[in-house]
Amino acid sequence: MKLMSHQTKLGLGIVGVALLLGMMGDGLLRTAPWGLNISLWMGALGTALAVLIRSRKEALGGGAWLFAPVIIFSAALAWHDSIALKLLNLLAILIALALLMLRAQGGRLVPAEITEYAGAGIVAAVNVALGPVLLVFGCIRWQEIFNGQSARRSLAIGRGLAISLPLLLLFGGLLMGADAVFSGIVSRVIRVDFLSLLSHSFMTAFFGWIVAGFLRGTVIGSERNLAAGLHLPSPRLGIVELGIALGLLDLLFFSFVLVQIHYLFGGAPLVGITPGLTYAEYARSGFFELIAVAALVLPLLLLAHWLLRREDPAHERLFRALAGLQILLLFVIMASAVQRMRLYESEYGLTEDRLYPTAFMGWLAVVFIWFAATVLRGHRERFAFGALIAGFLLIGALQVLNPDLLVARTNTARAAAGRKFDAGYAGSLSADAVPALVSALPALSPHDRCIVAKRVLADWTPPSQPDWRTWSWSRMLAWRSVSANRETLRQAAGLQHKEPEGPKPCAELQ
Repeated sequence: MKLMSHQTKLGLGIVGVALLLGMMGDGLLRTAPWGLNISLWMGALGTALAVLIRSRKEALGGGAWLFAPVIIFSAALAWHDSIALKLLNLLAILIALALLMLRAQGGRLVPAEITEYAGAGIVAAVNVALGPVLLVFGCIRWQEIFNGQSARRSLAIGRGLAISLPLLLLFGGLLMGADAVFSGIVSRVIRVDFLSLLSHSFMTAFFGWIVAGFLRGTVIGSERNLAAGLHLPSPRLGIVELGIALGLLDLLFFSFVLVQIHYLFGGAPLVGITPGLTYAEYARSGFFELIAVAALVLPLLLLAHWLLRREDPAHERLFRALAGLQILLLFVIMASAVQRMRLYESEYGLTEDRLYPTAFMGWLAVVFIWFAATVLRGHRERFAFGALIAGFLLIGALQVLNPDLLVARTNTARAAAGRKFDAGYAGSLSADAVPALVSALPALSPHDRCIVAKRVLADWTPPSQPDWRTWSWSRMLAWRSVSANRETLRQAAGLQHKEPEGPKPCAELQ
């Protein structure tokens, strides 16, 4: 009897794991919001990958550290409740898994070009989309499984089932007609909810397909090597073309900084002396545009450096001077954007929409410094890895910072000081902010206190039968805080008794 090859065994193992994780995904992830359920599912996926990838231990090499961000950010999904943080965690996990696939297929993490990292995303996407088909029809050698003896055994099983089916139907029908109790039991057992069956089948197939494609690409796939063997012609430009483009952009940036220097850093005095200019107009009219400028300059400089024809060291020195000047001018523009946002926050308070772009700006600043230290010094191959680590550290820092909690504490402190407070927005924050909001209720005005209390009671009153799959640390703390302060919240919301006459407090939420 011919033994199965190692690849066929791996393929069958991947199919089995994918089926198991598909059923786990159907059981765990069909319930929202995601919390402990997705952490458990991602943990199971990571464990399966760690077991199956042993066959590529040598190829994985120093890439095993990528399991760390997968584990950390998977656990963080059951920590905070903020949707933005969960999306960032998922993004970090997907990047780490794609790079694990790249490393398993022989790719480099450092030194490595940005194109290799981008290629990792493409290879991962292709495997998730088409991997199961390649696995079933390419990786598994079915002739090794279904030889002559197994084929005869399968036919015998099929004949036995074919003979049994009409006999079961005949005698089962007679027995059901003979006893009403037995008939009722059988009817309940074989009753099928086809819509529910279809739903569960789809969810199982969906998650199983994704897992099979990813594991196939990481454990067996070699698409990265095929792509590396393609030598496509790469366009090149001389220093004249690139120098003109970068020089004119430098001139544009310099003109912007020079002409509007009083506007960029004028702040509150400028708003006070400029007719018709409000804080909102001053900050919001340019902040996101300036972020867009900063975000677009990075890929522009990377592309320009890649296109540069390195014929003369003097050309590279000129490019570095022009790119360095552009980064310096950009830092002035970025400082202006941060200053505008700080002014806006001091007047109107902090929100997620203001905090996350500011954090992104901080990451860009670090990445531009790293760009100058690597690309402009002739070490382009080190840039991508440093930018990746900076991104992981930023997402990790946001977990510790807890943005929604910070927003709640900052804005309630402003309210206690008599500043403007958006009670509706505060009440719409995630479970991360609930303990801080409940603690700050006495410092709020009666109207704001009513709005916040009603939103907190409506959204975070503990359910009578909580689903353990949606559990998260922040949701547990929010439920505890509401339970411990329920009477205080009801009193603040005006729910202790009904007023016979007069306007109801915060009636817009009724």
